[in-house]
Amino acid sequence: MPNGGSEFDVIVVGGGPAGSSAASFAAMKGYKVLMLEKAVYPRDKICGDAVGGSSMRIVTELGVRPMIEETPLFRVDSIVFSGPGKNTEVRINLPPDQVEDRTAGYSLPRIQFDYMMFKRATELVLENGGSIIQDFAVKDVHIEGEGDSQVITGVSGTVGGRRSGNDVSTFCAPVVVGAGGFNCPIAKAVTETCHDEPMRDDDHYIAAYREYWTFQDSDSDIGPIEIHFLGGKLCNGYFWIFPTSKTTANVGCGMIISDMHKMDTKLRELQAWVINEHPKFKDRFANWKMVEGSDKGHLIPCGSPRKNAPSYQPRRFAMASAACVGDAASWVDPFSGEGMHQALLSGKVLAEYMEGESGSVVFTKEAAHEYQLDMWGRLGPVLTNSLKLQRLVRRKWLLNLLLKRAARDNKRGKAIRNQLELACSTKSGQEDMASTWQMMKMVFF
Repeated sequence: MPNGGSEFDVIVVGGGPAGSSAASFAAMKGYKVLMLEKAVYPRDKICGDAVGGSSMRIVTELGVRPMIEETPLFRVDSIVFSGPGKNTEVRINLPPDQVEDRTAGYSLPRIQFDYMMFKRATELVLENGGSIIQDFAVKDVHIEGEGDSQVITGVSGTVGGRRSGNDVSTFCAPVVVGAGGFNCPIAKAVTETCHDEPMRDDDHYIAAYREYWTFQDSDSDIGPIEIHFLGGKLCNGYFWIFPTSKTTANVGCGMIISDMHKMDTKLRELQAWVINEHPKFKDRFANWKMVEGSDKGHLIPCGSPRKNAPSYQPRRFAMASAACVGDAASWVDPFSGEGMHQALLSGKVLAEYMEGESGSVVFTKEAAHEYQLDMWGRLGPVLTNSLKLQRLVRRKWLLNLLLKRAARDNKRGKAIRNQLELACSTKSGQEDMASTWQMMKMVFF
């Protein structure tokens, strides 16, 4: 462990995939990086556990893919969707060439994936003279200056947490990266403390609840993940089943927080209703067994565009000297709930905006401005379309009609399935699906 007062080029607060990406790419530029992680690896993380094809490209670039393919996992070749009505289940295949060359994506527990990303980041950071500290809770974020001249200069905290009795250590760097998830202290400092802008909007936050379930050994470690829009008590939420091996699945549900407040409901109770009472699932789960202690909840900050945002979309996430990545920057897809690609990409892109050699690194106000515009330019169109899709599936009558017709074995059914396949693999296909008119045309014409 470095001595308190040690200086680095870059401090990364948070060692999840976003933080590991930022630390890795910064170290690959030759910077001396300090990565602080409040947990001790391996650690669990509440998520759907899917790692899509776009994520795999960055995973491969960082040299993590061989490790992933040596660990138990489930290869994803398709996505099953269903609506609240009968005969609405349809299976959408992912591009066969991507499935064949193993770039379509995987489903594996985050406790495995995050550890491999963290392990690789640790190797790169140490090779370039940096340090890693686990079990480190950031207590204070140090801010200097006034108004537009404010900068974040470092952080203080303790190993073992605030109640450990251990001495407080302070670390400084010209660049501080917030990768601490939805409640990241750096994100709070950048957004709320320094700029007095809102960090949380319950219309753009999803509450998620996850359990692991075991079942009888299946014949294959390749197949679909499932997303079900069931209506009823689940209202505008969704229920997922993501196999992570031949014998285990990540099972969960999610709902926009503002909808939960209106319904005055709890996700744990909704999931129990789906598994024990819903006609589509109660028989299927009759012989499955929940893994004890796997029931956990989490908040997910979405990257959907805000109405009347005071500065940047989806919210301010950077300033001179500091920037956020992943969930700390609110990048999760509001329709699919997927955030891995955005986490890895934001870490990579942020490193590109760090300028100078080791010992004289800078992240200027202009760089922060360009970084925020660049990220929204890359992700904004998809996230905007995803918000439209999120709102479209609230029209249950239209969703039912679309999926019923897609499930049919006729010319129209095949055409709709082809369009859904494009929506799952291309930006243009997603744009078409996000259009109410396009969806109406598929259903009625």
